[in-house]
Amino acid sequence: MTYSAWFESHAAAHRAIMEKLLARGYGKAEIIDYFDFDNMVEAEPAFCPLYAERKKCHDMEGLNCYLCACPNFRFNDEGIERRGEQTLYSSCAIASKDGKEGVYGDAIHQDCSGCTVPHHRDYIDKVFDTEWERIMAACRRGQ
Repeated sequence: MTYSAWFESHAAAHRAIMEKLLARGYGKAEIIDYFDFDNMVEAEPAFCPLYAERKKCHDMEGLNCYLCACPNFRFNDEGIERRGEQTLYSSCAIASKDGKEGVYGDAIHQDCSGCTVPHHRDYIDKVFDTEWERIMAACRRGQ
Protein backbone atom coordinates (compact mmCIF):
# COMPACT_ATOMS: atom_id res chain seq x y z
CA MET A 1 0.00 0.00 0.00
CA THR A 2 1.35 3.44 -0.89
CA TYR A 3 1.57 6.26 1.63
CA SER A 4 -1.15 8.13 -0.28
CA ALA A 5 -3.50 5.14 -0.27
CA TRP A 6 -3.02 4.66 3.48
CA PHE A 7 -3.46 8.40 4.06
CA GLU A 8 -6.79 8.48 2.18
CA SER A 9 -8.06 5.31 3.85
CA HIS A 10 -7.14 6.50 7.31
CA ALA A 11 -8.61 9.95 6.70
CA ALA A 12 -11.95 8.34 5.81
CA ALA A 13 -11.92 6.14 8.92
CA HIS A 14 -11.01 9.10 11.14
CA ARG A 15 -13.72 11.25 9.51
CA ALA A 16 -16.37 8.59 10.18
CA ILE A 17 -15.50 8.46 13.88
CA MET A 18 -15.42 12.25 14.12
CA GLU A 19 -18.84 12.60 12.49
CA LYS A 20 -20.24 10.22 15.09
CA LEU A 21 -18.59 12.01 18.02
CA LEU A 22 -19.56 15.48 16.82
CA ALA A 23 -23.15 14.32 16.31
CA ARG A 24 -23.12 13.22 19.96
CA GLY A 25 -22.02 16.73 20.93
CA TYR A 26 -18.51 15.79 22.03
CA GLY A 27 -16.11 18.66 22.63
CA LYS A 28 -12.35 18.74 22.17
CA ALA A 29 -11.43 17.11 25.52
CA GLU A 30 -14.05 14.38 25.13
CA ILE A 31 -12.86 13.62 21.59
CA ILE A 32 -9.24 13.36 22.68
CA ASP A 33 -10.30 11.11 25.59
CA TYR A 34 -12.28 8.91 23.20
CA PHE A 35 -9.14 8.25 21.14
CA ASP A 36 -7.29 6.82 24.15
CA PHE A 37 -5.84 3.44 23.11
CA ASP A 38 -7.74 1.46 25.76
CA ASN A 39 -11.06 2.97 24.68
CA MET A 40 -10.37 2.61 20.96
CA VAL A 41 -9.59 -1.09 21.27
CA GLU A 42 -13.10 -1.60 22.64
CA ALA A 43 -15.10 1.11 20.85
CA GLU A 44 -13.47 1.15 17.39
CA PRO A 45 -11.78 -2.24 16.84
CA ALA A 46 -11.67 -1.81 13.05
CA PHE A 47 -9.74 1.50 13.25
CA CYS A 48 -6.35 -0.18 13.61
CA PRO A 49 -5.21 -3.72 12.76
CA LEU A 50 -3.16 -3.80 15.99
CA TYR A 51 -6.31 -3.46 18.09
CA ALA A 52 -7.27 -7.10 17.42
CA GLU A 53 -4.21 -8.17 19.43
CA ARG A 54 -4.49 -5.28 21.91
CA LYS A 55 -1.01 -4.35 20.70
CA LYS A 56 0.27 -0.77 20.83
CA CYS A 57 2.30 0.76 18.02
CA HIS A 58 4.45 2.43 20.70
CA ASP A 59 5.13 1.03 24.15
CA MET A 60 4.03 4.00 26.23
CA GLU A 61 1.60 4.93 28.98
CA GLY A 62 -1.35 7.04 27.88
CA LEU A 63 -1.07 6.20 24.17
CA ASN A 64 -3.57 8.31 22.27
CA CYS A 65 -4.57 7.35 18.75
CA TYR A 66 -6.12 10.66 17.61
CA LEU A 67 -3.33 11.40 15.16
CA CYS A 68 -2.18 7.82 14.44
CA ALA A 69 0.31 9.32 11.99
CA CYS A 70 2.44 12.34 12.77
CA PRO A 71 1.97 15.86 11.33
CA ASN A 72 5.79 16.02 11.13
CA PHE A 73 5.96 13.02 8.77
CA ARG A 74 6.66 13.90 5.15
CA PHE A 75 6.14 11.57 2.21
CA ASN A 76 6.00 11.36 -1.55
CA ASP A 77 5.12 8.09 -3.26
CA GLU A 78 7.33 9.07 -6.20
CA GLY A 79 10.25 9.91 -3.92
CA ILE A 80 11.44 13.03 -2.12
CA GLU A 81 15.04 12.90 -3.27
CA ARG A 82 17.60 10.61 -4.85
CA ARG A 83 20.67 9.65 -2.85
CA GLY A 84 22.92 7.90 -5.27
CA GLU A 85 21.22 4.59 -6.10
CA GLN A 86 18.63 5.04 -3.34
CA THR A 87 15.42 7.06 -3.12
CA LEU A 88 14.13 8.75 0.01
CA TYR A 89 10.33 8.32 0.21
CA SER A 90 9.60 9.68 3.68
CA SER A 91 11.26 11.83 6.33
CA CYS A 92 10.74 13.68 9.60
CA ALA A 93 10.28 17.45 9.35
CA ILE A 94 11.62 17.99 12.88
CA ALA A 95 14.46 15.44 12.63
CA SER A 96 13.29 13.82 15.87
CA LYS A 97 16.17 12.30 17.82
CA ASP A 98 13.92 9.28 18.41
CA GLY A 99 13.34 8.66 14.71
CA LYS A 100 15.70 7.19 12.16
CA GLU A 101 15.92 6.34 8.50
CA GLY A 102 15.35 2.75 7.49
CA VAL A 103 17.12 1.54 4.37
CA TYR A 104 15.34 -1.24 2.46
CA GLY A 105 17.28 -2.06 -0.68
CA ASP A 106 17.12 1.04 -2.86
CA ALA A 107 14.39 2.69 -0.74
CA ILE A 108 14.81 4.87 2.33
CA HIS A 109 11.81 5.36 4.63
CA GLN A 110 11.43 7.23 7.90
CA ASP A 111 11.26 4.82 10.85
CA CYS A 112 9.14 6.46 13.56
CA SER A 113 8.91 3.40 15.81
CA GLY A 114 11.06 5.03 18.50
CA CYS A 115 9.21 8.35 18.50
CA THR A 116 6.01 8.99 20.45
CA VAL A 117 5.49 12.72 19.69
CA PRO A 118 2.00 12.52 18.10
CA HIS A 119 0.61 10.11 20.71
CA HIS A 120 0.83 12.39 23.75
CA ARG A 121 -2.34 14.13 24.88
CA ASP A 122 -0.55 17.50 25.34
CA TYR A 123 0.72 17.44 21.76
CA ILE A 124 -2.69 16.50 20.37
CA ASP A 125 -4.28 19.29 22.41
CA LYS A 126 -1.88 21.83 20.81
CA VAL A 127 -2.47 20.75 17.19
CA PHE A 128 -6.10 19.62 17.53
CA ASP A 129 -8.51 20.14 14.69
CA THR A 130 -11.72 18.22 14.09
CA GLU A 131 -10.44 17.52 10.57
CA TRP A 132 -7.46 15.13 10.67
CA GLU A 133 -6.54 15.98 7.09
CA ARG A 134 -6.11 19.65 7.97
CA ILE A 135 -3.63 18.72 10.75
CA MET A 136 -1.80 16.42 8.36
CA ALA A 137 -1.86 18.72 5.28
CA ALA A 138 1.92 19.32 5.22
CA CYS A 139 2.69 15.58 5.13
CA ARG A 140 2.31 15.22 1.37
CA ARG A 141 5.39 16.50 -0.42
CA GLY A 142 4.97 17.54 -4.05
CA GLN A 143 1.90 15.41 -4.73
